[in-house]
Amino acid sequence: DLMRLDTIYTVNTPEGIALQLTPAGPVPRFLAWIVDLLLRTGIVLVLLIGLSLALGNTGRGIALIFAFFLEWFYPVYFELRKRGQTPGKKMMNLYVAHTDASPVSTSASIIRNLLRAVDFLPLMYGFGLASMLLNKRFQRLGDLAANTVVLYKPEPMRLVSQLEVDAIRPSTPLTLAEHQAIMLFAQRKQSLTPERLEELAQLTGPLVTQQTPATPYLLSIAQWLMGGKR
Repeated sequence: DLMRLDTIYTVNTPEGIALQLTPAGPVPRFLAWIVDLLLRTGIVLVLLIGLSLALGNTGRGIALIFAFFLEWFYPVYFELRKRGQTPGKKMMNLYVAHTDASPVSTSASIIRNLLRAVDFLPLMYGFGLASMLLNKRFQRLGDLAANTVVLYKPEPMRLVSQLEVDAIRPSTPLTLAEHQAIMLFAQRKQSLTPERLEELAQLTGPLVTQQTPATPYLLSIAQWLMGGKR
């Protein structure tokens, strides 16, 4: 992938698992931004025309107020409710997280998006682009202030043939960090002994409380996450 000329870095989870994370560079982030911009613009135009026809100047005023809130809180909504992915980021296989790969918090999402106004200066995200090119995780000023980073999502489909287990939906919703830890666990299946795999599996605590052994259960969840859903 020619766009993935990015710096991989590693973080260690509390469970002792090393996650390899790939920050996204300016090109895929710009393409994701364009998609989101077109989507927001389309929504505003539809509302502006519809409300103007229905309510005249009052309708136009309502549409402009909605456009203001859409501009500032559209990314916050998706980052918090859709695992760090706006529609544009989802199309480009990106997501927003904290630098330690934990899900982005409400305050961090608000900070990084409010500071888009600074990143945009002096023209077309000039400060933001300069900041991205000057640090190895491609963080714009808003990311630096919020301790966030835009990452590539793992590409799990290449692991399907290795698992040889039925897919099982997890009994409780998974956080982004849990999702990534389970996928890395599946990736390391071939490089660890069964005893070490089981030891790591037991570290997930409540997720495997009723499962003995725990390794096949976690691999089944990984299979489900990779698209073998049932």
